Amino acid sequence: MSEALSASLLAFPWATVWLTPFLEFGFMRQALLGCTLLAVSAAPVGVFLMLRRMSLTGDAMAHAILPGAALGYLVAGLSLGAMTVGGILAGLVVAVGSGLVARNTVLREDSSLAALYLLSLALGVLIVSTRGNSVDLLHVLFGSVLALDAAALGLLAGIALVTLVALRVLFRPLVLECLDPGFLRGTSHWSPAAHFGFLALLVINLVAGFHALGTLMSVGMMVLPAATARFWVRRIGPLLAGAVVLALLACVAGLIVSFHADWPTGPVIVLTLGSAYLLSMVFAPHGLLRHQRPPSLHLKA
Repeated sequence: MSEALSASLLAFPWATVWLTPFLEFGFMRQALLGCTLLAVSAAPVGVFLMLRRMSLTGDAMAHAILPGAALGYLVAGLSLGAMTVGGILAGLVVAVGSGLVARNTVLREDSSLAALYLLSLALGVLIVSTRGNSVDLLHVLFGSVLALDAAALGLLAGIALVTLVALRVLFRPLVLECLDPGFLRGTSHWSPAAHFGFLALLVINLVAGFHALGTLMSVGMMVLPAATARFWVRRIGPLLAGAVVLALLACVAGLIVSFHADWPTGPVIVLTLGSAYLLSMVFAPHGLLRHQRPPSLHLKA
């Protein structure tokens, strides 16, 4: 660091804690960039996931990509391309398969998804456990955000770009499907595009999160920022913006805490998001304290 920058940091000790890791270490800057791309991409998808009451579906899909990623690993090792393609294919098979089962049998979509994702998860764990080792299993389950390279960052950037463009094109149908899916199916030809397009966005963002945070943590970047922002705002625009901002702040804080405490980064980021969720649940305008006040306190004198 230059002498002027060093002097500035000494004048503000708190800035040293926040800025030094990113100024001195390239892997921290790459991790920050990767987390930023993931937050910008995954958090808006998480908002629509929450509004569609599909948050647990996101968790199921996060585990459903595991066998595809594991097969990619068997074919090409820790190859970014092979594991990405395998994860996307596995996720799409489970997503489309559960939809087809729900539309052609007596099972509802949640039941068919639960059955398929459990089979997929068990197969993925079996493949990694029998053909890999404990290091490979930890890499798949918990990711490697501090080991993101240029290829991984390029993939995250591409997925973020595709997601933002798709959300811009499908914004109105997605909002309407959240409010009244039956009306959208009956009056517009955009219903299938909104439904299956959203599932595709869900899958590719879970694959992006898989590379950075692992299968067990990737869904946290979607669900927790959206749920936290919901305690503060009600309109869709501020909700999307709030979720992205919360995800970005949690990523920065999680990276810094994990750096100084020498803790695993993915779990720290998710725990940071979880802390924000718990505080918002209690103290936010639409949290527990606000709703538990006696009705008389809301009346003007």
